[in-house]
Amino acid sequence: MPLQVVKTVPNWFTIGNLLSGIFSITLIMNGFFRLAAVFIFLSAFFDLFDGRIARKLKVNSEIGVELDSLADIVSFGVAPAILFHTLSDGSWISSVAFMFFPAMGALRLARFSVKPTVGYFCGIPITLAGLIMAGMGLFLYSNPYITLLLAGLMVSPIRIKKF
Repeated sequence: MPLQVVKTVPNWFTIGNLLSGIFSITLIMNGFFRLAAVFIFLSAFFDLFDGRIARKLKVNSEIGVELDSLADIVSFGVAPAILFHTLSDGSWISSVAFMFFPAMGALRLARFSVKPTVGYFCGIPITLAGLIMAGMGLFLYSNPYITLLLAGLMVSPIRIKKF
């Protein structure tokens, strides 16, 4: 396989992550909430393998790292927030949580891009927060306090050991 083709393989997994997030948003807009949550989980599948494949093939790139962050904010920040907001009661606290969740996710990703950690996460990963939100969405449940808690935990100084 030519080297140029090999270099693109991890990025295709990242694009799979991004497209799954976009498709989740489309499903939410069409009222398929549980299926939208499943597509957020599918995003996590792609996200799990893009970095691992890049490291295995020894084709890490700055573009791949940035593309991964952009895909993550859509799939684990925006899509879960829209799912939450669509299922919520429309109160002022729900509106605040809807805006706060992806904003804190973006801040967490930006902070990690500037100062990566080795061996631990600083705050919970956006992937974990987004999957918890998707899990609630599977049960057609939304809770603004849980959403705000997850948003705060993403930017908290709590150290979580990487597996």
